[in-house]
Amino acid sequence: MSLYPSAIDVSVANSELASQFEQLFEKNVWRNSWRNGVFPYHHYHSQAHEVLGCYGGSATIQFGGESGITQEIQAGDAVVIPAGVAHKRVNSSPDFSVVGAYPPKQPLDTKVAKPEEREQAKKNIEAVALPPKDPIYGESGPLKELWQ
Repeated sequence: MSLYPSAIDVSVANSELASQFEQLFEKNVWRNSWRNGVFPYHHYHSQAHEVLGCYGGSATIQFGGESGITQEIQAGDAVVIPAGVAHKRVNSSPDFSVVGAYPPKQPLDTKVAKPEEREQAKKNIEAVALPPKDPIYGESGPLKELWQ
């Protein structure tokens, strides 16, 4: 998990902040964006990395399952979650909202820890390529170096 505090200037309205995240992600080839929140239960994606850009409120997100770390995020922050890393919303302000997006050619699948899915999910995760660009800083961003 890679946190980008204050990735976007929050001096604009929430709807504009959401649009700024969408445009930034699209520019850096993170696609299929959506607006919503984060599920309140542990889930992961076995075929895609995910970026979340917070455009409203704040939340505590847990990464890595029940014994994983918790991280506070707030409007303007972004977080990149590698394929296979479980995450859930622990608590949030009523106005908590995020934009999510994914690298190209990485189909979204949402998994929970079902034993019968573990073997295939593990194969999927191992096959997921590094993103072509950092979702915030593009070619010059730290993501590829951090994840190698």
